[in-house]
Amino acid sequence: MKKQRMCRLGLSGSAGAIFATAVLFTGILAMSNARGLDKPVKIASAQIFCLDGDRSGNLVRIENAVIKAKEAGANLVAFPESCLFGWENPDAHKRACPIPGEDSGILCEMARKHQIYIHIGLDEKDGDKLYGAAILIDDTGKILLKHRKNNVLAELMTPPYSEGSGVEAVDTPLGRIGVMICADSFRLNLLKEMRQLKPDYVLIPYGWAAEETKWPEHGKELMKTVQKAAKAIGCPVVGTDLVGEISHGPWTGQVYGGQSIASDAKGNVLFVSKDRDVDMALVTIGGK
Repeated sequence: MKKQRMCRLGLSGSAGAIFATAVLFTGILAMSNARGLDKPVKIASAQIFCLDGDRSGNLVRIENAVIKAKEAGANLVAFPESCLFGWENPDAHKRACPIPGEDSGILCEMARKHQIYIHIGLDEKDGDKLYGAAILIDDTGKILLKHRKNNVLAELMTPPYSEGSGVEAVDTPLGRIGVMICADSFRLNLLKEMRQLKPDYVLIPYGWAAEETKWPEHGKELMKTVQKAAKAIGCPVVGTDLVGEISHGPWTGQVYGGQSIASDAKGNVLFVSKDRDVDMALVTIGGK
């Protein structure tokens, strides 16, 4: 670790948003164990509040976070899983769009407008199938990579998400970036596949939920999961969770508790975001 600096950012939500005005805690750190990445890359982990089904409101909150990440000097902003409709929301079968499509087009324009890379989890409709997807968009608004979640926990929604296959990484001016989604990081075979792709770092959007009474302790399981993934892959991993509540299915009422985390390749924790509150952490990867 080369340097550490702490500062605070303010993030104003839309009028009437649950959090009104939230204070964001930002840690800026430099990691020395990213594979061959000589140029420093600043990544903002945007732990936002997401309301199931509130597509327009969630887009407002996403853009507010994009603006603050850009103001903080980030090259890339990473968001949680299923940001537009909420994870395991059956309404997404009717409301989700193809990728590319209307929803991803709005996010691409957001990236182009603010000249920043965006990594985000969103649901994707392809024919009669619904996928949990994540996309990486560059600062010109081009989709560089799309990953479909493999480990979909089919018992939580009827009909369930369709399964993706494998993992991917892409070469960019910000380094070689790998992408997985939440429960994909539970599977050792997928971690091994990602290691073989030799990314400089990996971005993982999470929807990490548990009963209210199990927080804040449940955040420790997220920490262990991200640390294990980083050590197995052999590079830094940034895991971004959300704040909110599941509103459909057998996990109705379970809470997304935040506590987003980054780990270096040795399992050292680089930041942990706030418990059950909006937050943003800024982490610098690479550089001499």
